[in-house]
Amino acid sequence: MPIRKHMILLPFQFLTAMVLGGFVLTASANTGADAVAKEAPKPEVRIENNSSYFARFTYQVVDSVSTKTEALINEAMQLIGVRYRWNGDLPQSGLDASGFVRFVFRDKLGFLLPPKSSQMSKVGKPISRDELEPGDLVFFNTMRLTFSHVGIYVGDNKFIHSPSKGSAVRVDDLASTYWDKRFDGARRLDGTDELSNAERNALIQEAKKLRTQARNL
Repeated sequence: MPIRKHMILLPFQFLTAMVLGGFVLTASANTGADAVAKEAPKPEVRIENNSSYFARFTYQVVDSVSTKTEALINEAMQLIGVRYRWNGDLPQSGLDASGFVRFVFRDKLGFLLPPKSSQMSKVGKPISRDELEPGDLVFFNTMRLTFSHVGIYVGDNKFIHSPSKGSAVRVDDLASTYWDKRFDGARRLDGTDELSNAERNALIQEAKKLRTQARNL
């Protein structure tokens, strides 16, 4: 499937803006992060009624990943010790691997990644292990399925993730025997993705739902 420019990640603020239109958007859904980590201010998004807005905001989001890497990693580190829970997407109840990654990016930068690690592997450009930088997504084959596990690279050949049942969010070494043999590639957010229309539409619907929840608070 061809790579599509300007279609990365579907930011929650932007999708909410698409629905509301014509306003400066400053509010976002309360994910309950303050129970575990410090709440961070969400970026203000100014709405413009023209087709170029999405393209420019896309690169604003990508730029945020690089300029706010330290804050992103700090957010992830504050979740160390949160227990693993299959399909968990909030720290209070537990996080699985993809739920952990989604929560960090949504809570710190305010935008949505796809819900499954296999879908996350379609976002951004593939990079080699030697090119890894903090904030990149790293993938593993842990269930005899490609891209069945995901974490966030934090530097020094380490990554943070929510490993498996009975464990908790922690930092591991890519060079360890277990993770080295299961390493399945890495991705860097660069304004591209290979998501299907169905996957993208599902994210849009989720963003609309979050918008409704935020307005009802």
